[in-house]
Amino acid sequence: MDIEKVNSMDLGEFVDVFGNATERCPLIAAAVWSQRPFSDLEDLEKHFFAFIDALAQSGQEGILRCHPDLAGSELQRGTLTAESQREQSGAGLRSLGADERLRLAELNAQYRARFGFPFVLAARFSDRTAVPRELARRLLCPSAQELRTALGEVKKIGSLRLADLLRADPAKL
Repeated sequence: MDIEKVNSMDLGEFVDVFGNATERCPLIAAAVWSQRPFSDLEDLEKHFFAFIDALAQSGQEGILRCHPDLAGSELQRGTLTAESQREQSGAGLRSLGADERLRLAELNAQYRARFGFPFVLAARFSDRTAVPRELARRLLCPSAQELRTALGEVKKIGSLRLADLLRADPAKL
């Protein structure tokens, strides 16, 4: 899909296509739509990320809370968004053994208890052995640093998803 197609979308179509660029946050896409026209993918990303950056901390934490636990119950039940399903499966999280799932569940619970939002990681840049290591490492980070890190991961995920959408055949959207 080219940027002209993106710029010609009405609000409903734009939200339908880009509403999950930031996990389960179609409101961001709706807000970004009003910033058209976009010159290219980088410009589109800039608007998505500027929206996130402009939010108060509580709003940023809300965005993080829209993300599922990695290898969590939603993956097991098959209720992840299509994007998260692909990303987590691609990182090998769908094929974890029982001990690995239990370890991740424990780490995810500790992380949520410590920070108040789920652990967010761009799974496409990771794998089943790196995820628990990174989760354990980030559990030790100061809260303000972890918020910045988690939002950086949201942006990595968003960047990949936006790039996927702009490369996609519009007939398949």
